[in-house]
Amino acid sequence: MPVNPDAVGLEGEPSRRSWTSKDALLYALGVGAGTDELAFTTENTKDTPQRVLPTMAVVLGGGGVPFDKIGSFNPALMLHGAQKIELFGEIPVDGEIESKGRIGAIWDKGKGASVELISESTDLATGKPLFRNTMTAFLRGEGGYGGERGPATTFELPDRKPDQELRYETRIDQALLYRLSGDRNPLHSDPGFARMGGFERPILHGLCTYGFTGRALLHGVCGGDPARFRSMEGRFSKPVLPGEELTVSMWVDGAECRFQTKNQDGDVVFDQGILTFA
Repeated sequence: MPVNPDAVGLEGEPSRRSWTSKDALLYALGVGAGTDELAFTTENTKDTPQRVLPTMAVVLGGGGVPFDKIGSFNPALMLHGAQKIELFGEIPVDGEIESKGRIGAIWDKGKGASVELISESTDLATGKPLFRNTMTAFLRGEGGYGGERGPATTFELPDRKPDQELRYETRIDQALLYRLSGDRNPLHSDPGFARMGGFERPILHGLCTYGFTGRALLHGVCGGDPARFRSMEGRFSKPVLPGEELTVSMWVDGAECRFQTKNQDGDVVFDQGILTFA
């Protein structure tokens, strides 16, 4: 059996990651922040201390996960199905974390296997947990082994107009900028590689779409204050091409916001979104 369902609960080796003010600025530019968000894109603007976008947790964390213990699978057939971040404090402008990861679940979905990977990151300067990443990977062709399918999920958007909508345009070279934060997969930069994957041209990183969406939630719901941003989760439903528009629709209920991101054609690209905030 290529995928090992008994790997649930296994842990990887701790890993460390450090970052600087420049890394935080580059990430912010990579997810579309600009001259109207100087707290995230500059470090020397008068009366505007630099701060970090909460979704930068996805490029800083995620370490220590034991991919090698899942079993054998074709990495080219792996899809990023869902992503969740939980923040326990505001991310500092520079710092170092230690991340410990584990396999949270493996489900048999028939056409593939769904694997939940959890990574918890501690701020080494304070010794306190800083954030947690939960990634769901879908391994095409690795299902059908008779395992459990996992719990059914239900998600509904409120039957009313969104309380807030924000629209962003991605740049035609957005993926080239975002990849400098760490993900150098040629699917997002090499036209020939993208065509082999069935795309007309390189696609935008899913986590870049995640970052654009997170910016909309930060400004639309949290008043631009990263300290109010608690958690964000959702599922990737369709690839985005650089240059496309993204519209994030938000429905607020107390300290929770349900959201959905669509492209300029009305196609849902990020779905089942839930934000919690203070």
